[in-house]
Amino acid sequence: MAENPELGQMVPTCGYRTNLHDQGSGDALLLLHGSGAGVSGWANWRGLIPELSKTYRVIAPDLVGFGYTETPDDFEFRLMDSWVDQIFAVMDQLGVAKAHIVGNSFGGALALWMAHRAPERTGRLVLMGPGGWPLEVGPELAALWAYTPSPENMRNAMSVMAYNQALITDELVEMRYRATLRPGAQETFERVFPKPHQRWLDAQALPIAALQGITNEVLLIHGRDDRVVDPLVSWNLHQHLINSQFHSISRCGHWTMVEHARRFRQLVENFLEEEKLA
Repeated sequence: MAENPELGQMVPTCGYRTNLHDQGSGDALLLLHGSGAGVSGWANWRGLIPELSKTYRVIAPDLVGFGYTETPDDFEFRLMDSWVDQIFAVMDQLGVAKAHIVGNSFGGALALWMAHRAPERTGRLVLMGPGGWPLEVGPELAALWAYTPSPENMRNAMSVMAYNQALITDELVEMRYRATLRPGAQETFERVFPKPHQRWLDAQALPIAALQGITNEVLLIHGRDDRVVDPLVSWNLHQHLINSQFHSISRCGHWTMVEHARRFRQLVENFLEEEKLA
């Protein structure tokens, strides 16, 4: 049987073990994935890790409740504390005092909470199609969080993510579908954001005063045609983050790093490089 590329190394965090990929050297760069069914750090960032790890120490964990990170049967999900505590514990275990962060969707909201909680431990933030601003749960997001395993449901979920439907290949659908069939995976997924969904989306948003208190340099990247998270979320965050820039990409859905991979990587690299040139 071929080795599973989604499995990296396990490190102890908050009473369970976190699966993560740790590659490269240099300044630490955390890659935080979103909240879709079958997601993992590797599945979300597999195209970016090899490139960014040429310059940075890239750390891509599976958030608790997702991927191959252990989730104890009695684990209580506390937005956003469960994940903030987990990622700082990951940093502690790996000897990382401070890290830049690239956060996708839910991972973008998590990045903001980390910067709010411990600004001395967070560097530059890249937020891609992020949560973190008050928004009503739309039908697309509701369907993603209410996923039940079937190839058809996974294809529908993947189709919502992309503007370019040619990216929704049989191979991609099969990989993500199979991930949801692992023992306990679906049961854990259903525990993360149980209905009513709106309360979990509301809990991702920091108060405006807290947003305005974040002094990190922030790059917001959003697909103009995103059907999962309204691009106005990034625009509104941009209005309140005092050191932010906003980049909108046309003919692009929720998967900026997949649909416009080279452009996304260049934006991220240029933004992180700014600090060295300052």
